[in-house]
Order: sequence, then structure tokens, then C-alpha cells
Amino acid sequence: MKLLFIFLITFFSSPVTWLGDFSAATGEAAKSHKLIIINFSGSDWCGPCIRLRKEILESAAFESYATDHLVLVRADFPRQKKNQLSPEQIKRNEALADKYNPDGKFPFTLLINEQGKILKEWDGFPNESPEKFVEEVSFFGNDKH
Repeated sequence: MKLLFIFLITFFSSPVTWLGDFSAATGEAAKSHKLIIINFSGSDWCGPCIRLRKEILESAAFESYATDHLVLVRADFPRQKKNQLSPEQIKRNEALADKYNPDGKFPFTLLINEQGKILKEWDGFPNESPEKFVEEVSFFGNDKH
């Protein structure tokens, strides 16, 4: 039984980590020379945000690619009281939105380089397969724009 529990935890746990601290993410990207994905999300109220997370960002294709090639940052703006973030995290997310998402679009996903230059943006749900999404991201990763 214990072995089954360990297998299930391993099988269902995500191999990727989404950071909430953009400064830490840029530091990690500079060290590892990886690109950064920033995902602006309303995790408990935005239907397209939830769909993007479930269908693309939590897909095996994306997670497999992201593990070795990307630093991931999620700036979440939940509305339900039970999902509220710490005041420090709210402040970090708002600062990131001021810089990269001043119009308050949800979902809004950016691919940036380690210097903070925007390479690609997805406004809304990218109506494509996870594999196509990864292909678009990897184009910039291979080309190192």
C-alpha cells in the first residue's frame, strides 16, 4: 500500500515549479540561460485561465519541455477569499502586472529572455495543442533571440 501511495504521489505531482518571485526567476534564468514564461492568471474566476492551465501548462508535452528549458512564473489574481495570497505575493504580482500586463488581460502569457525582453505573447487562451504551444516556445529557445 505504501508503494502504491508513493507511485501515485510521484505520478500526479508536477515536475515543474511555478515561481511567484520574478526577481528569483530572472536570477535563475540568468544562471541557467533559460527563457522565462510569465502567466497572468485569475485561477479561481477566469475560465480561459483555468483551461489554459489544465489543457496546456499542465500537459505532459509542456511540462517535459519546461523542465529543462524554462523558468516559470505565475502571477495569480484570485478573487475568492479562501484563495487570497499573502500581502507580499499580491505586491509582487501587482508590480509584475504594472511592468508586463498594464491592461490587466487574463489569461496573458509572455515568453521573455533573461534580460526581460518580450519575445512572444499570448493574449487569451492560445487555441492550439500543447505540442504546438511548445513548438512556438522552443522556436525562441533554439534561436536565442
